[in-house]
Amino acid sequence: MKNGEGHTIYMLGIGGIGMSALARYYRSLGFAVAGYDHTPSPLTKQLENEGIAIHYEDIPELLPASIDFVVYTPAVPGNLNEFETLRKRNILIMKRSEALGKVSENHFTIAIAGTHGKTTTTAMTAHILNACGRDTTAFIGGIANNFNSNLLLGKGKGSLMVVEADEFDRSFLRLHPDISVINSIDADHLDIYGDKRYLTASFNEFADLTAEKLIVKEGLEIENQDRLLFGFGDGCDFRIRIERMVRSTTDFTITHNGIETAVRLPMPGAHNVLNATAAFVAALQVGLQPSDIAEALTSFKGVKRRFDIRISNEKHCYIDDYAHHPEEIKACLKAVRAAFPEQRLTLVFQPHLFSRTRDFMDDFAQILSLADELVLLDIYPAREQPIEGITSLALLDKVTLEHKKLCKKEDLIELIDSEKPELLVTMGAGDIDRFVEPLEKLILTW
Repeated sequence: MKNGEGHTIYMLGIGGIGMSALARYYRSLGFAVAGYDHTPSPLTKQLENEGIAIHYEDIPELLPASIDFVVYTPAVPGNLNEFETLRKRNILIMKRSEALGKVSENHFTIAIAGTHGKTTTTAMTAHILNACGRDTTAFIGGIANNFNSNLLLGKGKGSLMVVEADEFDRSFLRLHPDISVINSIDADHLDIYGDKRYLTASFNEFADLTAEKLIVKEGLEIENQDRLLFGFGDGCDFRIRIERMVRSTTDFTITHNGIETAVRLPMPGAHNVLNATAAFVAALQVGLQPSDIAEALTSFKGVKRRFDIRISNEKHCYIDDYAHHPEEIKACLKAVRAAFPEQRLTLVFQPHLFSRTRDFMDDFAQILSLADELVLLDIYPAREQPIEGITSLALLDKVTLEHKKLCKKEDLIELIDSEKPELLVTMGAGDIDRFVEPLEKLILTW
């Protein structure tokens, strides 16, 4: 529907980062939007302030009287009372991925995929296009600081669309990409895929959906040979060379067809250089000039919870990051070490999912041991039930650090206040984000 006036969309799990972007998009089209979520959050509060009705109790009587269609996230349990009631009403019910797929059908779409790096790359691509004057709509899996939102709204049907292509539940196979980026394929979501082979197969299916240009990081198992490779190797179509990395700035060059473009990125970390290069290549494919793309990247402000430097002064530094997979954690900690090599690193980590903790227990233990001190919170269950023997204590026992401890969430602020770490990193994909602002306020009082 081009014009949603007089129509109502109901969203189950509306507080999720992807769902809330869709809610905002539908609202911009004139739909009345309402929804349910399990708990209130800063994001749901923002949606309510924007005129979206949200409730937090699973009570069918709270459903709107008239609903044209329902969008839900697979993170919502299928046995919700509201779900049952909606099914009985014979209303059209779609997964978020189906809804996003239908939206992307009517736009020239750049889809950014990868087990990690996709949110930052999506935000970078959207920022480049917007800064260079291209009419762009973007669905971002985080709050992009340049837009202070997870949604960038274009002017209409003719706008380019940038979407984060999520591999969870094979959601990205619902999209209709004209240009695709694949940043990484590391074993993850094994509760869905069972084995990395099936995850890789899904990424290959996604690659084959691409109508025009496929952009792939070097070394990934993508069989489609009609692709543009980017990375640090000599065989890449877009070859990267890092020139200098100082605290929160990285200078690097991208060489393509013998032409070298210098880029200054206001972020540390080789992983962010790769993300920026992926966005650079995608922007080239829609006709932008290399120098204009490089200029746009100098004003990229990052994404909340992606190497998000909240405080950096002479006494203390505080960084928050969404990393929840061993490879993401390693990339983040390496960037922290490169940016702040002299400071003692205290890491607060909240494991996400019992199944992921089980599948990567040894990897987590090895990589978390890269910190100087580890504070480990309980596992955030999300959609899962506990698994016998899979606990934060079991993980902590495998960590080789001398300075390590478990901490209950309710004790975290007091613990950090007592220790006053000079370099603090909070990390995880659960509800650890609720501590970011309280910790920031606390540290500024020291």
